[in-house]
Amino acid sequence: MGVFGSTVPVFTLGSISKRWLVPGWRLGWLATSDPTGLLRKCGIADSIKNVLDPAPLSPTFIQAAVPEILQKTTEEFFSKTIDILRAASALCYDKLKEIPSITCPQKAEGSMFVLVKLNLSLLEDIEDDMEFCLKLAKEESLVLLPGVTVGLKNWLRITFAVEQSSLEDGLGRLKSFCERHEKKP
Repeated sequence: MGVFGSTVPVFTLGSISKRWLVPGWRLGWLATSDPTGLLRKCGIADSIKNVLDPAPLSPTFIQAAVPEILQKTTEEFFSKTIDILRAASALCYDKLKEIPSITCPQKAEGSMFVLVKLNLSLLEDIEDDMEFCLKLAKEESLVLLPGVTVGLKNWLRITFAVEQSSLEDGLGRLKSFCERHEKKP
């Protein structure tokens, strides 16, 4: 992306948690390509530095692991990861189509989660996505993110970056929950 830096400053963001599938490690980096010095001249570079300075440091073991991870991860790891996520996405999409009260607009591509729409008119005793998620956690020990937390009322975020057997089990419990709460004719 540095090639574009002569035209416009370029920011590159990276993180261990997503690319290497270690959620919770919360270690990332920001690199800029700004050969003309525009970010420095406008004070943007200093502003970014000021925002990042108070950020807590990641634990020492994570800092120690990063050089090994960056230097020794092969392209094969990334290819296999993409294949695994592609298969998980397809499984998730297919299983969600079996649940009438949930609509999955499209199969996820390039992510580890999918956003789905709740059709509350098909469910009884559930007011919104928050109540859906609370009851689901209580009844099925299955945790989904209510869409309202990301500004999408009555949507759900389902992560599929888990072992295939766990994904199948979770989607089965989701289906059972929805069937149990279906409105009776």
